[in-house]
Amino acid sequence: MAETEQVDVVVIGLGVGGEEAAGRLAEAGLSVVGVEHTLVGGECPYWGCIPTKMMIRAGNALAEARRIPGLAGASQVQPDWSPVARRIREQATDTWDDKVAVDRFVGKGGRFVRGRAEITGPGRVRVGEQEFVAGRAIVVATGTAAIVPPVPGLAGTPYWTNREAVEAETLPGTLVVLGGGAIGVELSQVMARFGVGVTIIEGSDRILAMEEPESSDTVAAALAKDGIKPLTGVRAQQVEHSGDLFTVTLSDGSTVTGERMLIATGRAARLDGLGLENVGLDPAARFLTTDDRMRAGDKVWAVGDVTGNGAFTHMAMYEADVAVRDILGQGGPAADYHARPRVTFTDPEVGAVGLTEKQARDAGIDVQVGFSSLPSSSRGFIHGPGNEGFIKLVADRSRGVLVGATSAGPSGGEVLGALSVAVKAAVPIATLQATIWAYPTFHRAIGDAMRQL
Repeated sequence: MAETEQVDVVVIGLGVGGEEAAGRLAEAGLSVVGVEHTLVGGECPYWGCIPTKMMIRAGNALAEARRIPGLAGASQVQPDWSPVARRIREQATDTWDDKVAVDRFVGKGGRFVRGRAEITGPGRVRVGEQEFVAGRAIVVATGTAAIVPPVPGLAGTPYWTNREAVEAETLPGTLVVLGGGAIGVELSQVMARFGVGVTIIEGSDRILAMEEPESSDTVAAALAKDGIKPLTGVRAQQVEHSGDLFTVTLSDGSTVTGERMLIATGRAARLDGLGLENVGLDPAARFLTTDDRMRAGDKVWAVGDVTGNGAFTHMAMYEADVAVRDILGQGGPAADYHARPRVTFTDPEVGAVGLTEKQARDAGIDVQVGFSSLPSSSRGFIHGPGNEGFIKLVADRSRGVLVGATSAGPSGGEVLGALSVAVKAAVPIATLQATIWAYPTFHRAIGDAMRQL
């Protein structure tokens, strides 16, 4: 029989959002139990944002070195993956050891329990032989896992997800990437810059299909320079693995081969086995639906990737803040997603916020578009090689405000900051047009696009 203990809050899953919520609630004086069966910190520090951006930084350094001829002399580049793998192990992940993160949480007053949690009833959470009764809240923050499509022959093969790609100490000679979204294109470009022959398979008619068509075209052109030509509008029909080779038969009858295969076809919430049905929630849902206070049910909150509001660290932190304030009765702003920012860390970077042009038109908005080409800007001209990019503004003509924007370029994610503020705060276009944009900067291209509005 399980030992029962009364507490204030149980947080299930200590990824970015769960750790933030649990830590802040503990610091507020509540008795908080944080449960995690893998690593405290979750996907981002161990297999996501941090190590992959280290990989991208290394690949970009190689690309910049190759741009020296004609710009600053001569260069000879010899890629070596070993320092990248070493940096991921020693600096980013402590070789996938979460002691520092556990100590950080416990230091805030929380109690850490390693194991799998199951909700057994309202306010009740079982972990092994322990059962906790949460008087104030259960917070579900179990994150997402990679979706592995049911392609015949794929199951049981040694395919990679983002986790295996990040953990790789050596790189294959060739790689087949299934999926042309952000994860697929980021990792493809990194691998190609280290000498891997990469083939991307994307079922949509373009890569980065959720972004603006101009973003897709810009990134496709950049990938082509790295020797990658995405195969779009085709799907994997059959996978065979023999020896050290994957063979993928496509829907058009052609085949592609690679020593390794990376699955990057999306992610789904980890809800299996949580006992959600015991509190009236659907365990078969792809994500947990919440209200604008992150409430998923009676005394149940959900934060982070598990809510389906964007698989980004910044969204998990944002939602954790909303949930913590609600649990503590502090009030404050409710969750608002109209200015949700996102960055694809290819070279060039693609930053975007709010609605795309198509989304805005589909919503019945009276759309007006402003566009400027980064190479045509003064800073783009100065930058020279690697200056590909653009600014695209999506405006609501009737309201006179931006409802979306994209910033692609060498600093696309950084330039996005100004556009995020403009969309979030509904800054009048007239005010933005009267803004003094510093010269010569990449963000000055925003002013160029503004003139078209």
